[in-house]
Amino acid sequence: MITKCLFPVAGYGTRFLPATKAQPKEMLSVLTKPLVQYGVEEAQQAGMKNIAFVTGRSKRAIEDHFDISYEMENMISGTTKEHQLKGIRELISQCTFSYTRQIHMRGLGDAILTGETLIGAQPFGVILADDLCVGEPDGVMAQMAKVYAKYKCSVVAVEEVPEQDVSKYGIVSGQAIDERHVMISEMVEKPDPEVAPSNLAIIGRYILTPEVFDILRQTPPGKSGEVQITDALQVLAKKSMVIAYRFQGKRFDCGSVEGFVEATNFFFHGQMSK
Repeated sequence: MITKCLFPVAGYGTRFLPATKAQPKEMLSVLTKPLVQYGVEEAQQAGMKNIAFVTGRSKRAIEDHFDISYEMENMISGTTKEHQLKGIRELISQCTFSYTRQIHMRGLGDAILTGETLIGAQPFGVILADDLCVGEPDGVMAQMAKVYAKYKCSVVAVEEVPEQDVSKYGIVSGQAIDERHVMISEMVEKPDPEVAPSNLAIIGRYILTPEVFDILRQTPPGKSGEVQITDALQVLAKKSMVIAYRFQGKRFDCGSVEGFVEATNFFFHGQMSK
């Protein structure tokens, strides 16, 4: 069973300026809950209760969110507002939280490598809070944990995207095992549409085996001078096996304003229909 999940949360969130000038993008709320809490709930539901954050400057609000706020809780104790803290209280009581800092912004691969000190030599999940996922019937990370249990290798969640959008993602291709599982043979970071090997895009959900850390240490910077996890996984796919999993559910790109609004509408209408 995988017990640890890594959250790289050091990015600046420039697409949401000025809202993210002094507030972590992961703390932007869809309705009344911040994006990062949705992600931690998904990890917890998958049995990953050891939550590791790779943070950066101006990210203190994330640490404070997953902690007790004695003054506020005392103030609302016994009032009708107390139930609004039920979810976060349960996470705080059921999960452990650890933190380390990514000193320089050198890409997702570097952020994951920075988290090695919190993860150790065991398989682990990775959730990018920008991607808000609604799994059906289980959460996406819980679905992926079942894939890992079957194949015992690294797993990436994928979905088909329009051809004109492939340059925004890591793209994979390979041999289909069945309609939901692909054994990856090629991974390309943000290819031009005319050279993309497919339209299967990696989203912000991974299960990685610990050997990825040694590969990341030897991975040179790629596009934009950043260490890409896609490049490291390409090496891993050639050495052993990496599975692309077409998850069941819906994903919102909350790293974009359009996706954020779409997620807000989805959850609002879902709440109203209850």
